[in-house]
Amino acid sequence: MPTALFDLDGPHFLPTALARGPWSPDALHGGPPAALLARAVERFEGGEAFFVARLTVELLRPVPVEPLELSVRLVRPGRKVQLVEATLRAGAKDVARATGLRIRQGELSIPTGLPHDGARVEPPEQGEPLDSSRGFYDGFNNHGVEHRFVRGAFGTPGPATDWIRLKAPLLDGEETSPLCRVCALADFGNGISGVLPPDGFTYINPDLTVSLHRYPRGEWICLDAHTRVEPNGVGLAESRLFDLEGPIGRAVQCLILEARAAG
Repeated sequence: MPTALFDLDGPHFLPTALARGPWSPDALHGGPPAALLARAVERFEGGEAFFVARLTVELLRPVPVEPLELSVRLVRPGRKVQLVEATLRAGAKDVARATGLRIRQGELSIPTGLPHDGARVEPPEQGEPLDSSRGFYDGFNNHGVEHRFVRGAFGTPGPATDWIRLKAPLLDGEETSPLCRVCALADFGNGISGVLPPDGFTYINPDLTVSLHRYPRGEWICLDAHTRVEPNGVGLAESRLFDLEGPIGRAVQCLILEARAAG
């Protein structure tokens, strides 16, 4: 079994079996490419002074299990707000792109006693693990991460609340940053809260938007997710994001709904 989601070979990121997705053995789960793009956005020059408050990932086509190259550029310069764009390529084709909104960081004294929603979820030790015997969930779904469901489950239609942690780093010998962790895991929202049976339908997300007010602390990240579907073939999955200390942000995925071919 590989020890990381990607191996580094010069300018290329080589996906391992841990990064594979559930829809095809030849394509990656959306989470690992999202994490790679997040890494490029936060590491772009001057990144230590900025907080990545939003990352919008466009999955332009299935990301293949092939060598990938990354490029990054500054789209909107600024002292307080910046837009940074990162692109993943397989050969001559762009396969995924992300735009990161970076906001300058600074010390600020916040008054105590401010109102907040007080939202909490049960801790991961109260959750149920994923049934690893189900082949549909191989690759990143199963071997790349660990799940602890405190509400719902894969294959059970409806909302779900799932604590997830990475079981392997993004790259060997490098600590995976909090931003990369949350972007890798936020892509599970549609999978854990699907309302259509996966043996009869696909509900693939061509995008992922993660908005944060702080980075997660600790390895466990919780998705409190629900999905809505419409007869026009379009859906939406939305996840409230938590760490063990409370809310950290939200993730949203647009969905392409299709019926599987009979037989």
